Amino acid sequence: MKTLMVQGTTSDAGKSTLVAALCRIFANRGIKVAPFKPQNMALNSAVTEDGGEIGRAQALQAVAAKVPAEVDFNPILLKPNSDTGAQVIVHGKALSNMEAGSYHDYKKVAMDAVLTSQQRLSERFELLVVEGAGSPAEINLRENDIANMGYAEAVDCPVIIIADIDKGGVFAHLVGTLALLSESEQARVKGFVINRFRGDIALLQGGLDWLEQYTNKPVLGVLPYLHDLALDAEDAVAITNQVDKPQLRIAVLLLPHISNHTDFDALRLQPEIDLQYVRHTQAIPSVDLIIIPGSKNVLSDLAFLKNEGWHKQITRHLRYGGKVLGVCGGLQMLGNYLADPHAVESNLGSAEGLGLADFETQLGQQKVLSQVSGILHLNNRDKAISGYEIHAGISQGPALDKPFLSFNEHPSGFKVDGFISDDNQVAGTYLHGLFDTPEGVSELITWLAPNSQIKPIDINLNREQQLNRLASVVAENLDIEQIINIYENFNLET
Repeated sequence: MKTLMVQGTTSDAGKSTLVAALCRIFANRGIKVAPFKPQNMALNSAVTEDGGEIGRAQALQAVAAKVPAEVDFNPILLKPNSDTGAQVIVHGKALSNMEAGSYHDYKKVAMDAVLTSQQRLSERFELLVVEGAGSPAEINLRENDIANMGYAEAVDCPVIIIADIDKGGVFAHLVGTLALLSESEQARVKGFVINRFRGDIALLQGGLDWLEQYTNKPVLGVLPYLHDLALDAEDAVAITNQVDKPQLRIAVLLLPHISNHTDFDALRLQPEIDLQYVRHTQAIPSVDLIIIPGSKNVLSDLAFLKNEGWHKQITRHLRYGGKVLGVCGGLQMLGNYLADPHAVESNLGSAEGLGLADFETQLGQQKVLSQVSGILHLNNRDKAISGYEIHAGISQGPALDKPFLSFNEHPSGFKVDGFISDDNQVAGTYLHGLFDTPEGVSELITWLAPNSQIKPIDINLNREQQLNRLASVVAENLDIEQIINIYENFNLET
């Protein structure tokens, strides 16, 4: 198996997007290609068919490569639950919570997991397109590195480095990054990609010529700034969308540890819906629906919600006839009481919930990870629905006697999920990906506005269109044949 690695001068330089584009380009050429990210740190994750958890970006890249997502595409996933700690997920399963210092010492063990995945993938794929993490020039993180050059050196693969020109300083980023690498690491860098360029390319040419002469490395291409590119985000939240005359208004509470905010992409992209994220210090605006999203640290985010005064604003919203939906951690907050006796997410212990539904939740050490399907009961009619679950809590209480949905079959034996309040104003579910089908979006719209004529978009079809658009632009602006030559004929000495 051949391996090609994409590293970036900074976070958000475009690594994830470039890997997705290359996966689609190579898949279209009939190459059996797979994405790979040795170590990812993100709160947006996806569940694989075999019940493992990987970064959302690698799930998107798997779609681009036209292969099912699997845990080996992202062997190490870190899900931050504080400023200094994270849950460590190895081969799709949660191992433990670790502080940054402890994980630094654990990296030698983590590298074994990374190389095991590399070996298993080598038996089934012709090409691995690998995404680095952050920057390879982070001096304080270079010891025992598994995310960037440490990995590249271990598997002996070529590297191309991408930089974002839109932020400014692109030549300093590229030259400075290269200068901070070791001699052997510099040798395996086989080219540069400049991302998000706007303007006349002729005005950039002098800088490109200088860069190639100064570094003796080729510029493989300059990618234009793609406006309105709508693909699943690894971390960044699109705070608002621009809708001139919305038929529905939705507010999502932007919690400090929000997870899987991609749940709401289909709603955000709907042209008739104004979806906005409510941030720290902001009041919840007048909307039809307030969504409390998932959280990686529910007790901490519940305290944040109360400190913002949002609980009082939610009560007022309901009093005036608005509706509230809680997803996963948001569901747990809606109940009377929430406990974390095993310190699964934090050391806060327990807290009173928002008291909007009669149930309690206890977090357990066993995480539920599953792709599921079932029947949605939101509008007093049965509609087929599908999604996935990622949660450590079990909720119990009378409110759950009127479930949000019934499972067709559940790996853990659960029969139902969530609740719908008797007054039909409050609902909650553990199901992520609820709106990833037009049917799910349609049911939500009907719940909010029974007579609405809004036609839901298909987020999966939209994703395919965006991936094809991205691949076409990248293929037009990058020297793909030279990139193929780089990984086919890689030699550290040349």
